Amino acid sequence: MNAKPSNARTPDWDIDSMFVDRWSPRAFLSDPLTEREIQTLFEAARWAPSCFNEQPWLFVYATAPEARQKLAACLVAKNQLWAGQAPLVMFVLARRNFQKTGQENRHAPFDAGAAWMAIALQARKLGLYAHAMAGFNQDKAYETLGVSRDEFHVMAAIAVGRLGDGSGLPDDLRAMESPNSRKPHAEVASDVFPLFQTV
Repeated sequence: MNAKPSNARTPDWDIDSMFVDRWSPRAFLSDPLTEREIQTLFEAARWAPSCFNEQPWLFVYATAPEARQKLAACLVAKNQLWAGQAPLVMFVLARRNFQKTGQENRHAPFDAGAAWMAIALQARKLGLYAHAMAGFNQDKAYETLGVSRDEFHVMAAIAVGRLGDGSGLPDDLRAMESPNSRKPHAEVASDVFPLFQTV
């Protein structure tokens, strides 16, 4: 059993521990996930909120080694060093238009982000970790996934698995293998109403 890295995160306000417990490691064991674990992750995403209940997200995933490597090959070189080791690799896509009306759904990326967060939190409930990545080649991702740019926006790649010890990572990445901090609460939430008050 690998020792869990020390988590020195301290929230400004009292919140559920699941929020500070979630972080994005790069060291994954290659041990396969069970079918129940995989489907539980996607079931969590299924219940994420969305505009008009459109559920515009699509997760395209791979568990077999060859298929995982095809998805990992879409990543930038730095991410390829570690992400393909994870037993579950996927991309999250957002459908650009409402399926009922064909009109643009400008909320789709927001909603897909909610579905991703559901997966990330459910992963921790299962003793797993999820790491989302923006570093990938868009053209290669569309080609590999076989989806249309007109229909979908490829949002991010995601690796999921059990935490490894980091021994196989390059020194610079291994040095980053611990939960990081956040901006102070006051920098990310502001009471705007005083701005509109008159005297």
